[in-house]
Amino acid sequence: MLRHLLGRRKRVLLRLAGWSLLESAQTFLLGFALARALDDGFLTGHPATGAGWLAAAGLAVFAGAFGTRRVYGAVAALVEPVRDELVRAVVTRGLREADDAALSRLTQQVELARDTLAGLVLVSRTFVFTAAGALFGLFALAPVLLPVVAGPLLIGLALFAATLRPLARRQEDFLAADERLAAELGLLATGLRDIAAAGAEERAALDAGARIDDEYRAARSLAHWGMVRTFAVGVGGRLPVLLLLVTAPWLLRHGVSAGGLAGALAYLTQSLLPALQALVQGLGTSGSRLTVVLRRLADVAQTPAARVPYEDEAWPVRLRGVVFAYGPGAAPVLDRLDLAVPAGGHLAVAGPSGIGKSTLLALIAGTLRPDAGEVLRGCDRVLVPQEAYVFTASVRENLGYFCEQSPHDSALLASAEAVGAGALLARLGGLDAVLDPAALSAGERQLVALARAHASPAPLVLLDEATCHLDPVAEARAERAFGERPGRTLVVVAHRTGSARRADRVLLMDGARAELGTHEELLARSAFYRDLTGSGRSHPALSLGDPNGVDPVAGPGLAGDGGHVVAHRAVGQVQAVRDVGDRGSFGGE
Repeated sequence: MLRHLLGRRKRVLLRLAGWSLLESAQTFLLGFALARALDDGFLTGHPATGAGWLAAAGLAVFAGAFGTRRVYGAVAALVEPVRDELVRAVVTRGLREADDAALSRLTQQVELARDTLAGLVLVSRTFVFTAAGALFGLFALAPVLLPVVAGPLLIGLALFAATLRPLARRQEDFLAADERLAAELGLLATGLRDIAAAGAEERAALDAGARIDDEYRAARSLAHWGMVRTFAVGVGGRLPVLLLLVTAPWLLRHGVSAGGLAGALAYLTQSLLPALQALVQGLGTSGSRLTVVLRRLADVAQTPAARVPYEDEAWPVRLRGVVFAYGPGAAPVLDRLDLAVPAGGHLAVAGPSGIGKSTLLALIAGTLRPDAGEVLRGCDRVLVPQEAYVFTASVRENLGYFCEQSPHDSALLASAEAVGAGALLARLGGLDAVLDPAALSAGERQLVALARAHASPAPLVLLDEATCHLDPVAEARAERAFGERPGRTLVVVAHRTGSARRADRVLLMDGARAELGTHEELLARSAFYRDLTGSGRSHPALSLGDPNGVDPVAGPGLAGDGGHVVAHRAVGQVQAVRDVGDRGSFGGE
């Protein structure tokens, strides 16, 4: 992944190499000028010559500083686009699929990748150009110096390279443990009330403690391998200094001057050793961490966000044995639910408030994951929640937000007209008008969101009470618009009886079980559904002893009604389950 991201920025890499080459001239003159100042100047009675060489070394420092300043700009131009691509990949997947690790990836891993990549580029190019300048300088002073310095340096680098793979594995274990801990704490935070109600505090503490212990063990193992890294610095950076001092008499007898020996020590202590320490520190910690993070983020970037490994054109959505609960100790909201939605079908989900209708749509959309069972989706989908999202931008950008390619204006206007938002767009000033979300009412924001979903190419549309701020006529028009598009599959959380009547099938959720049928079938066989839709009083009462086990409900005009039973609520109004305003009796009836 790193090769792919950097390979498209060759011009930036060339600019970085050029400024680094200027910076390396400072390294070369550091030792070479010192040797010449001693051998040709101060040790031979020519102080002016010696001062001239030292002045040249000083000027090289200014040139190196100028190169360093340019280097940081090139590194920023190289790294920031990489960070932007990683953020885009993580956010895209987090918005469209359930991803427990999205928060950790976005707040920690992406920033970690950006910072460590910048550090890695800096320390790597510093070591390469510093080592090149120092080794070239040693060769210019006396070729015999190279074996004394280069031998231990290569051994230290080889030892360090052998630790990179184990360090990367330990770093990956640490990051995985961190993600598991974040997911565990997220569950605890959302389920604290249920944990307290179920008396599961001790169990929850044990589970969280186990995740903390896993991360602690991973951190200790990572630290142990850090000790090997420190040993590699000693071999590659400090051993050459010791060898140079021990072999100094032999070197002086074989043509190395006193100035050359001093220049070699300057190369080692002022250039090679600091560069090696920075390289080992950067690659050993940040480099291995970067390798792990990029490998994990590569899975996010390369996985299509809106598609899952399931393809069935006839049944775009299937739920098999789905179980979901908000917290380990909470009662399941969905318990072993099986459901199949056919392509082009229209399903309404009905039930009292809080029964799990929105949870079901979130599972279908992929923003939640089931605790057990599986949710299979064979197409792209778009979810429109009750609180519609509208952002400050043009109407065109808002309506075309779900389209991969910019749709034609006529298509956007047709979608707006279809769902009933045409008059709103005209009042706002057309597609070029800039939307101010605060200036729109809740119903207007819903119209914009519905037009956006209608314009999207997604075959599966999920409306989670997305029309609750519209009147019944506008709601019916919007739902018909989605149903009339060829190949569209529609799942609607019904908050009015009309939504259920318009659907091909209705899924009735009552907490204990779910029942599926047409609106008429559920009216005929489910007293709960009749109560829920307020239809119990508008249908003839069933006779006593009905084969379905349903007894008549008191209402105006029923046998035995003394004229005192009235419909005190509007017919068709959705009521919460068993929400009966008058629980008393009148005359024993």
